[in-house]
Amino acid sequence: MAVLKVIEVLANSEKSWEDATQNAVKHASKSVNHIRSVYVNEHSAIVNGDSIVEYRVNVKITFEVK
Repeated sequence: MAVLKVIEVLANSEKSWEDATQNAVKHASKSVNHIRSVYVNEHSAIVNGDSIVEYRVNVKITFEVK
């Protein structure tokens, strides 16, 4: 039986929501091992004029506790 834990991470990117999600996983993997999945809970963006200048995500990352 595996023991799993979920953490919530906020991340951003100037490129896309997908890149922001990847940034969340990369950053979390520096201190958490055995990441199993990521669930995107919320999307948001910062707008300047008529353009999106920053994409933001709130994700839940599930990892196995050994």
